[in-house]
Amino acid sequence: MVERTLAAVGLRLGEAIRFRRHEGGRWLVGKVARIEADGSITLHDPDGAARSQRPERVQVRRPGSRGRLVWCDVSEVAVTWEQLELF
Repeated sequence: MVERTLAAVGLRLGEAIRFRRHEGGRWLVGKVARIEADGSITLHDPDGAARSQRPERVQVRRPGSRGRLVWCDVSEVAVTWEQLELF
């Protein structure tokens, strides 16, 4: 069930994801755990603690225009993922 929910927005369980603890802070890399009922993303930070972040504050690596992996906002990935399924 968790994998299906994550796949619906273009994420995978345990995938590397980066976030900031507070605005202007440095990026930290964590791992995706699940999507909550309110739409926030639960992830585990480098210390193993669970955190919930809004999709606008989280980034995931995806191939860029030249094929190189770049960090993209999860909210953009989710929109692209849904649009691709329509075709």
